[in-house]
Amino acid sequence: QVQLVESGGGLVQPGGSLRLSCVVSGFTFSTWWMYWVRQAPGKDLEWVGGIGPSGEDKYYGASVKGRFTISRDNTENTLYLHMTNVRPEDTALYFCARDHAGTDRGQGTQVTVSS
Repeated sequence: QVQLVESGGGLVQPGGSLRLSCVVSGFTFSTWWMYWVRQAPGKDLEWVGGIGPSGEDKYYGASVKGRFTISRDNTENTLYLHMTNVRPEDTALYFCARDHAGTDRGQGTQVTVSS
């Protein structure tokens, strides 16, 4: 069955960096667009960005563009989110997903940005 397992979250200071990972199984990862979405407490799901099957095409939400980078390793069935210059408003539960809306997603990994 399809599994998406995120990891790498934690507590990070403002201006710091973090790398999230998502290991997938149960489908042909290398043929799928993949996405990162996040949900802050009390807020709706927010689209962070997406990456095409080969890793060449990438798109980002306005709030993270220039600070976050999505990458993938198709040989390891792993999706990454490289977060730099993080801000308190980046605090959220981060999910990897197989669809743009984020409905087909993993359990998430918590990122907290605080000094």
